Amino acid sequence: MGKITGFKEYTRELPARRPVAERVNDWFEIYQDFPEEKVRTQGARCMDCGIPFCHTGCPLNNIIPDWNDMVYKDRWQDAIRTLHATNNFPEFTGRICPAPCEAACVLGINEPPVAIKLIERTIIEHAWDAGWIRPEIAERKTGKKIAIIGSGPAGLAAAQQLARAGHDVTVYEKSDRIGGLLRYGIPDFKMEKRFIDRRMTQLEAEGVKFEVHADVGGNIDPLELKKNHDAILVAIGAEAPRDLNVPGRELNGIHFAMDFLPQQNKVVAGDKVPDQIRATGKRVVIIGGGDTGADCLGTSHRHRAASVHQFEIMPMPPNQRASSTPWPQWPLMLRQESAHEEGGERMWGIATTKFTGDEQGNVKQLHAIGVEGPDKGFAPIPGTEFTLDADLVLLAMGFTGPVRQGLLESLGVELDGRGNVKASMDNFTTSDPKVFAAGDARRGQSLVVWAIAEGRKAARAIDLALMGTSKLPA
Repeated sequence: MGKITGFKEYTRELPARRPVAERVNDWFEIYQDFPEEKVRTQGARCMDCGIPFCHTGCPLNNIIPDWNDMVYKDRWQDAIRTLHATNNFPEFTGRICPAPCEAACVLGINEPPVAIKLIERTIIEHAWDAGWIRPEIAERKTGKKIAIIGSGPAGLAAAQQLARAGHDVTVYEKSDRIGGLLRYGIPDFKMEKRFIDRRMTQLEAEGVKFEVHADVGGNIDPLELKKNHDAILVAIGAEAPRDLNVPGRELNGIHFAMDFLPQQNKVVAGDKVPDQIRATGKRVVIIGGGDTGADCLGTSHRHRAASVHQFEIMPMPPNQRASSTPWPQWPLMLRQESAHEEGGERMWGIATTKFTGDEQGNVKQLHAIGVEGPDKGFAPIPGTEFTLDADLVLLAMGFTGPVRQGLLESLGVELDGRGNVKASMDNFTTSDPKVFAAGDARRGQSLVVWAIAEGRKAARAIDLALMGTSKLPA
């Protein structure tokens, strides 16, 4: 806990976002600086709640009250030790995690919850600035070789843990840079990529090897990889996008979000992208109201779109926590991302029925209708049909699981009923005892915090399988 009476004395305060007129002209992160003294005050709000539900709200089981108290008492080095005990990459979760820990905060029952995410992000940045983040190199090598396929948060967390246990770890990434969706799915205005780069430097110093342009199941034979390693961890994420099978889907100008967003990240990194998908001067419609849709919205603003509409098939949630999701559950409520502040129109309870185009095969109009909620099976509402002009349509409706072609087909591992890699939560083994799976590839589309948690647990399971015992945390 922090100060005994802190939750009575102080209110929740967060960094201000940069003015919209400023931030839509660049790709830098949107938040202004926030004094550490104010962060310490936020730590003081952590109350003596008796049972810290924030622990279980967090998939990593972060020891939140302890480092809140340490920050309040100006014990930053103790705070980073405690934070790193459960989380390899607080700079990632402190920026892009939706903070289920805050939704479970006991103070949040009748007051704004403790600013846990802000405190976490400040701890790790303080530690980097102070020079406390150094490579932790294993004292002894085991001689065991492990291949990790995928360099997203699950793969990177597992790689770091296994390298620290003394194993020889190689991470295989099909793209040209390391980071998975952290690199090419999250826009730079939400997380600048220098935070991935500095962690890569640390991991390389700890012995992790990285191979890019390494498409296992494409230009690398999975069976040959399995033969040359003692274990394989599949951490390829859930990249199979959910499509919209309506008439006109084949028209030019209709793209998946994950065709649109990575291109801009490459441009920000200094690459030239021929025929880049751009929203500049276009009437944009984003289909999907989640985080990926918001990322498309913010990117379209920075491209200077003529107009942007964002559709969501679900009804508009309430402004406050819905009674159907009482504390400490994750609350159903309306959330406004930074991109929504920047412009565009959100529309709820909308289903797209077809697209129409011009003689050159370019999309020009979207046809839609209002629908009932999920309790009524999204039934169309007669008389609500409408047409919207559109030059660019971005499909951001989520993902259906990992890509099956290539790697998974070659390995022949069993899939579960949802099409994810079937692997035990206890030991993360697949139907092939030499092959393990973690993160979105195992559980389906989820959060970065879940990916890190699964990567850590899978690392312990692999270490235990290879060595018979493990000192890695459970």
